[in-house]
Amino acid sequence: MTDATPFTWGPFLRDWSGEWSDSLSDDETHAREDETARRDRWLGFPAAPEDRIAALEERLGRRMPPSYREFLAVSDGWRHAGGFITLLAGTSEARWHNDASGLAAMFEEYLDDDPTPEELRDVAIWRRGLQLDVESDAMSVVLDPEDVDENGEWAVFTWASWLAEPPQRFPDFATFMRDKHREFHRLRARPADGEPEFVNATTRRLDAQVEEARLRALGGDWERAERALDEAKGYGRPRADGLSDQIRRLLGQTDLSYQDLAIDPRYAVELLPPLVADYARHRHRDDSGLKYSLRGATDDVMASAHSLLEQVRSGAYQYTAAGPFGEAVERARESARWGDTDGAWRTMTDALPLWQPLGPDHLAPLGWVADPLLGPLLTPERGRELLSSPRGGQPGEPRGDEAPSDPAGLSWLADPDSPGNHTSYRFVLVEGVEPWDLPGRLADEEGAALDQPMTSFEAHSRWLRGRREFSSFDDRALVAVGRAGARWSFAFDGDRPRLAPQRFVSPAAAACADARAVVVWGGLRDGFGDPFFHLSVAKAGAEMYAFTYADGEVRRTGPIPPALDPDRFFTSQEEPAGTEAVIGTERALLEAIAGEFGVHLPRHAITWGRLHTFTTRSWTRPPQDGETFTVIRLG
Repeated sequence: MTDATPFTWGPFLRDWSGEWSDSLSDDETHAREDETARRDRWLGFPAAPEDRIAALEERLGRRMPPSYREFLAVSDGWRHAGGFITLLAGTSEARWHNDASGLAAMFEEYLDDDPTPEELRDVAIWRRGLQLDVESDAMSVVLDPEDVDENGEWAVFTWASWLAEPPQRFPDFATFMRDKHREFHRLRARPADGEPEFVNATTRRLDAQVEEARLRALGGDWERAERALDEAKGYGRPRADGLSDQIRRLLGQTDLSYQDLAIDPRYAVELLPPLVADYARHRHRDDSGLKYSLRGATDDVMASAHSLLEQVRSGAYQYTAAGPFGEAVERARESARWGDTDGAWRTMTDALPLWQPLGPDHLAPLGWVADPLLGPLLTPERGRELLSSPRGGQPGEPRGDEAPSDPAGLSWLADPDSPGNHTSYRFVLVEGVEPWDLPGRLADEEGAALDQPMTSFEAHSRWLRGRREFSSFDDRALVAVGRAGARWSFAFDGDRPRLAPQRFVSPAAAACADARAVVVWGGLRDGFGDPFFHLSVAKAGAEMYAFTYADGEVRRTGPIPPALDPDRFFTSQEEPAGTEAVIGTERALLEAIAGEFGVHLPRHAITWGRLHTFTTRSWTRPPQDGETFTVIRLG
């Protein structure tokens, strides 16, 4: 029975009673009351007549809430409400709690000087609530006469010390009883040895619903599938958690279990990598909990998990898949390596209809989220797009919108709300060369090569760990590299660099081959000094033109194209005033540069992805005679 089904107490309680009776083993010894309930297939009691309910209300001085009143008119109390309440109060047992359990005093001890309304409520309910638990396994249940909805229903609160959680709230008594029915199902969904198989009309309906949800999910209707699986999960149906967790992982949720599917040899190649990667992310270097996370796994699966853990931590893990989809994955990884995350994502989604599940409980490709190059492609929007796409042989068209692409051009760098908040940055764009050629043009060392792909945080952490000397004249940049459009490559540094105009040496001339190189250094919004902006363009080893805006003035060299003329952006050579004006000037500059050269920088890859990096030669000239500088050496 779903929450949308019209609810009547009689059928609900009779079905529950029959399911409970059938779940008992013939070999068990039961209390006399339970034997009677089992024989009669009735967990309740005779219905309370209206005069008995009225007497209860007179004794308590309050009219009972509608759903509890209706319950009493069918059964005057209830046995085995879930797994931990042996007897629930009827008309003769219901009484005001008056903190008989001491819970109000206990919760009061934990209040600080500024308690929240919820914390104060958690104290008060035990003084004003109507107690419904008569016999239980340390679980208290009260109806709250001060928490009343528009239908006159009182909220129900439960608390058990062994849960170590705040009191749980239910909007009314009927909702509480439905939850206890689900709890009863969850506790019996996996019978122990010797117990009868737990099969009844409810389990058959829910298991059929799970299978229908699986097909819906493969067909792209993941939202309806998720709702159906959530209901089945509430009843503890065995397949529901594993299927639901696959959906939730693609929506960005981590710390999932996949309901033993990850340790099933059929699915481990797809589901073990994301589970291990999420474990590594949350547990850092502690391996002790991995076996607990994979409890029940065979020795072979545990060996695979530990191997995966090392691969994930070292960045060596590479996701593979069979068939045409696997071929697309390889192409996507190469695109992501050089910053084309949009192209990588389209490559994967275009091949998604060709993907095939590994078995009946596999909903989507998932191992790729642990891949260091492919994993950063995942965003909530892209996860929804993947889930909305038919796959695994299911017909149909994608049911959702395409995930938004990276912004075009360069102007996203001027957006204060853009990820990374790059208030100052510098980059080199080189035409006609591949990204892996850039170290040979921008680094000091002969034969300099790219480091392995890393996130910006990882790259800077590693770079700083290896440095023992810092000079005020030495300005080497740690740059991430990739492709910036047709025939262009980029080297980008977004680590809040500061321009020193009097000592700056543009790397444009050294970087270019027969084609062009462009250097941009922006800091109009830097906030740590006067605003500045620099552009220089070189070709065939010689600078063609440049301008630098600093100290409220523009210095220029060479014939600057009209579209890039600084007079268009810095009127009267005065500093733009106001935040909006500064952002507008910066955006206009970046749009003009992108339009002039047909280039862009990939925001997602720079901000969230893993890119190859290297360290450039210094962007400042050596000190001249008489100039002083500071060197800091670490031991």
